[in-house]
Order: sequence, then C-alpha cells, then structure tokens
Amino acid sequence: MLSLGGWIRGGVVRGKPELQLAMLTSLSTEDLIPSDHPIRRIRKVVDAVLAEMDGEFEAMYSRIGRPSVPPEQLLKATILMALYSMRSERAFCERLNYDLLFKWFLDLPFDAKAFDPTTFTKNRDRLLEAEIADQFFAAVVRQARLRRYCSSDHFSVDGTLLEAWASHKSFKPKDGPGGPGGPAGRNAEVDFRGQPRSNQTHASTTDPEALLARKSDHTAARLCYAGHLLMENRNALIVDIELTQADGYAERAIALELLARLPRRARRRTVAADKGYDTAGFVADCRDPGVTPHVVPNTVRRRSAIDGRTTRHPGHRVSQRIRPRIEEPFGWIKTIAGGRKLRYKGRQRNRAWFLLAGATYNLLRITALDAQTA
Repeated sequence: MLSLGGWIRGGVVRGKPELQLAMLTSLSTEDLIPSDHPIRRIRKVVDAVLAEMDGEFEAMYSRIGRPSVPPEQLLKATILMALYSMRSERAFCERLNYDLLFKWFLDLPFDAKAFDPTTFTKNRDRLLEAEIADQFFAAVVRQARLRRYCSSDHFSVDGTLLEAWASHKSFKPKDGPGGPGGPAGRNAEVDFRGQPRSNQTHASTTDPEALLARKSDHTAARLCYAGHLLMENRNALIVDIELTQADGYAERAIALELLARLPRRARRRTVAADKGYDTAGFVADCRDPGVTPHVVPNTVRRRSAIDGRTTRHPGHRVSQRIRPRIEEPFGWIKTIAGGRKLRYKGRQRNRAWFLLAGATYNLLRITALDAQTA
C-alpha cells in the first residue's frame, strides 16, 4: 500500500535524521540526569562536604585579581576521574567538553567549555600547601560519623605497594654517570642482569622518592610507594589513610601512627591485622595505649607474639572474619581509581591523590548505606 510517497512495511515509516539545530532550548543538564541515578546521591554528600570547607577555600585566594577556576570544581573533577577511571587530566578535560553528566556534577552551564588541563597543574601547589586533600578526606569521614556508620572501637589495618611513575631504566647509581641516552623518541636499552642494585646505592632519576620494593620473595621488585589504610569494622569505611616511601619498615610504624590519631576513648579498642604485624614490638606498642591487637598468629619457624589471652576470645575470631574487607578499598583504588600505577612524581602529590581516592571510595560506601537506610 502506498502512503505518503513511500512503502509502509510492518506499520513503521523509515525516519530521517534532523539536520536542523534547535535555535532555542529550555533544557538544562539537570533535566537530562535521571532522578534515580547514583551520581545524584554522591553529589549530595560532596556538596555538603565542600560547603563545610568554604572557609578554607576562601583563605587560599586573594581578593584582588582575576577569578580562577573554583577549587570546588577541581576537587569534583578529581572525584569524577576516580569514579570513571579517567587516566589523566587531559583526557578528563576532553570528555568534559561533551559529557553533560560531568558538566552537571561540576555545576557548569550547558554550553560551557572545559577548562584547560594545565589548570590542575597550576593549582596543585596551592591545594597541597593548604592541605586540602587532608581536609576533604577528614570532612568525608565526619559525614560518615554524623550518620553513625563508623565504629569507634573495632578497626583493621593493612598496607599495600603502589607502583610509582618511574621505570627501572631510571634507577641509576647515585654517584655514577647518568648512562647513555637512547635514540630520539625512545629510552636507552639497558641490561641489568648480574648488576647488584639497592636503594642505598641507586635512585630513580624520574622520581627520586620512589624506592625499589617487592611484595614477597617470589615477586619482581618495582619502584613503589606504600599505601596504608585504617578501616573501621562496622561498615568497612576508611577512617584514616597515609602514603609513605616503601622502605620495608613503614607498614607497622604507620599502623601505630594511624591508631594514635584516633580520638581518645576510655574503653579499649581492637585492631585486626595480618600475620605481617605479628611482632613483639607492634603488639607491645598497641597494648600500651589501650588497643588489643587481633593479629593473625605467625608460627612459621618462630614463636608468635600473640598468645592465648587474645586468641581465646570470640572477638578475635570476629575481627579475623571482618579483616579481609580491607582489601576491598585497596582493590577499588587500584583497579577503578587507577592507582595500580601512580600518575604523579613525588610523595606529596601522590599522597594527595591517594587521600582523594580514599575519600571517593568512602563516598560510594556512604551513599550505598544511605540507600539501604532510606
């Protein structure tokens, strides 16, 4: 049957693309984001945190001069890069030009252009000097405590290695020549076989603060930093976080430091940890300030520092059942947030990123708990 100058097959007429652009529109990015999208719950918590930090932002900038990109937008951009696995600021700014969800999250107008990637570089020192990453992470933890999601008595601690933005070829003798350069556009070809190398005699020319470390005797050594987490055991939220040099001794020392940062309480606390923390020094240093170490006993060719006074209690078994959950934030930070290989040079910049990645993980946990209790 002919109709409207064409064949009708199955009751559907072939459509044609609309080539005429709309001259006027009343749409906004708010209209395009679904009302039940999870990003809405995340933005609600982020806006509350940033409103709490308004005084710190105001003190960072002069009252005279041209306006800069708001620091709130830079922090929100970092959160989006972690949530959507954006590897670089340049890739993020390119996507910001056409992704309306990103513009909505950053409170940008519908037709706003993305800011230049160098904006992150130019403002990073200002944010580091004001310790904004530390304050943002602490504000997110306060939001969790206001909702009574955090335990005050039971915790877990652990550490992991994060590969630095430096290659083995940059690991050169401290007092030797720099080595021959490679052809234009590529690195030099170097054979390290049979050459003893250590952190005492060598250093990376790319990132001098990165140290050679390995997870175990059966894995390859890489230039790394060490990440440390203190998790509360009720809802597996990160309550404290730190990034240090991977010198092989920081794991237990930083764990004690993270425990010391907790607010003082009259009741005893417990801290769960794997068998790498089963040393006489760590156990004694935990018990002195009133923390019971629920550590996995390590009895391989040695005597454990944990005795029956601790392991006989049901609380020790409960702590060991919950303790593996600390691997969840480590796994998320490495796989989703892009922390398997760090993107910055120097401990201070990588530490700020690590704090913001940990805060983003907490935001996901808080919004998931909010949805359960709604």
